[in-house]
Amino acid sequence: MDVVVIETRPLGDRSYVVHDGEVALVIDPQRDTDRVEAAAAEAGVRITHVAETHLHNDYLTGGLILARAHGAEYLVSAQDDVGFEHTPIADGGTVQVGRLTVKAVATPGHTHHHLSYVVSDGEQQAVFSGGSLLYGSVGRTDLVSGEDTEVLTRAQYSSVRRLAAEAKPDAALYPTHGFGSFCSSGPASSVHASTIAEQQEANHALTDADEDHFVQELINNLTAYPSYYAHMAPANRQGPGPADLTVPESVDPAELSRRLADGEWVVDLRHRVAFASSHLRGSVSFEYGRGSSFTAYLGWVLPWNQQLTLVGSEEDVEKAIRDLSRIGIDSPGAALGTDPSALAPGTAVVHYARVDWAEMLHGRSAGDVVLDVRRTEEYDAGHLSGAVNIPLHELLARMAEIPAGTVWVHCESGYRSGVAASLLQRAGRDVVHVDAKYRRS
Repeated sequence: MDVVVIETRPLGDRSYVVHDGEVALVIDPQRDTDRVEAAAAEAGVRITHVAETHLHNDYLTGGLILARAHGAEYLVSAQDDVGFEHTPIADGGTVQVGRLTVKAVATPGHTHHHLSYVVSDGEQQAVFSGGSLLYGSVGRTDLVSGEDTEVLTRAQYSSVRRLAAEAKPDAALYPTHGFGSFCSSGPASSVHASTIAEQQEANHALTDADEDHFVQELINNLTAYPSYYAHMAPANRQGPGPADLTVPESVDPAELSRRLADGEWVVDLRHRVAFASSHLRGSVSFEYGRGSSFTAYLGWVLPWNQQLTLVGSEEDVEKAIRDLSRIGIDSPGAALGTDPSALAPGTAVVHYARVDWAEMLHGRSAGDVVLDVRRTEEYDAGHLSGAVNIPLHELLARMAEIPAGTVWVHCESGYRSGVAASLLQRAGRDVVHVDAKYRRS
């Protein structure tokens, strides 16, 4: 048995191609299935089965697309009500994938009908746990509804114990979430691989002998998650179609100026430093790059289902289109180039100040506002005296709450405050971007 890991770092998830050298099972593929196709081709295997651990909340699945393309069996929980042809599988059900035996194990908690899969080649075992048992944590239990959270948390506690008992201690563990995904119930371990035995020693879901304590602690530690999640499970229940990853023709200067003048969302992908120094009036900054959480925050902050125009280099625009397709943001427009004045000569090029902490602490005037756009739990753990806290994902709806005066905006690292500064300036506020790591005293 070989396992090929396909990382989706912008969303903190993994998909898997599990094969015996000839045929393969794909688990939890994302919508841009060309990455799976490439992995299968490199391994020289045929895709005969595709399996979902659950109806995903943080991305659109590529499972249906992949199954149809290969004539593969599409394994989905028999209890999930879905609108497409599939092979229902229930707790204890097994399928043969070449020389591999795949057993479904019901592991409710992250969702009501969540399944994990124990795969064996007769010697090795591998456990594909989706949003159940993660490295150092478990999948969050509040995504279905607030009313179901406690029931699902108790189910999660039982599920991970059952899953650990079903597998050999040396079985390799392969979760889908937990690598930065908001689907994790808490900070997962930074390890890149683990086994069932290692999790039995270190994972709080398996070491906490008091179920009530585990349940209360997990629920108390649940934090905000992206608003676009509300659109993912319904789309996955119907079966998403393929993504169009082509880069559109660059809009002409007059059209880009019109979109800005009409208040459309024009998203500048350049680094926040470049944006602060020079950008088109009315555009907003969502810096594209590794580790930037671009996809999650754009889908969380901007209004859903409104036309976007991406501004940046062709390479960044191409990558951003792929990333956004994973959460159902399709067919954005594009303005290709990194010189704002050349992209829309008829629109003013503006800037705002960008400072470090020393300049912020000593450069403010009486009546200026300090705006902290970190999440509430971050603010509660420590903040500047007098700072106003409006989390970035709530900023558009709460602009009227910000007191009058120049706004000095900060976050933990500078990324979220860069987005916030652009939104504030677009709304007509005088803004200073504090672009520095927050240091707790």
